[in-house]
Amino acid sequence: MEAIRNINLISLADTLVSLLTAFILGGLIGLERQYRQRTAGLRTNILVAIGAAIFVDAANRLTGHDGAVHVMAYVVSGIGFLGAGVIMREEGNVRGINTAATLWGSGAVGACAGADLILEACLATLFVLAANTLLRPVVSLINQQPLDTDSVEVTNSVYIITPKHAQKIALKQFIEKLEGAGYQTQDVEVHQFGAEDVEIQVVLTASAVDGAQMDALIADIANSDYVSQAFWSPSTTD
Repeated sequence: MEAIRNINLISLADTLVSLLTAFILGGLIGLERQYRQRTAGLRTNILVAIGAAIFVDAANRLTGHDGAVHVMAYVVSGIGFLGAGVIMREEGNVRGINTAATLWGSGAVGACAGADLILEACLATLFVLAANTLLRPVVSLINQQPLDTDSVEVTNSVYIITPKHAQKIALKQFIEKLEGAGYQTQDVEVHQFGAEDVEIQVVLTASAVDGAQMDALIADIANSDYVSQAFWSPSTTD
């Protein structure tokens, strides 16, 4: 059987070294992202690193098997599209990235199994399972720290609700008040809000703001002409 002939303990040890390296280095990257409470954190980065390592390691084992290597290239891109399909944005929060990374790792395992690299597939499965189970306590421990620490990167957004017919005037006044208070803006989005109003969202370039000062500014903006509501929100979901 081809699967039995492909068993090579020296090559398996090399695969172990590759996956262990990907696990450690991906974990170092992920720890930094998790510490700053980014969406793609510890487990996601490790899963991506493991997936890439097993794809490349399997391709190296299959040198000379051009057809199989080409198929694996298509698998990599195909799993990428599949993973994108499970990523959702709900009320400003991105969900499903870890699931997408797990799918990518699962695709690597399937590619190895299809190439008769049975032990490599088993080894990759163990690492993917370890990333999704053994690291959960680590992630939970990191996430217990408060969001207002200096190390957390925060995106601050300010919102107003204004009548649709007056949105240009309201937006101009809105930006002027923000800049007058020393806050520069980097992005503006307008969303429908009910039948006659729109919600205008402005993202500030500043990652740290004074809460009391911002509350006072929001109260001032709320008293502006054509503004029915005003509020602000920090976010760490990017």
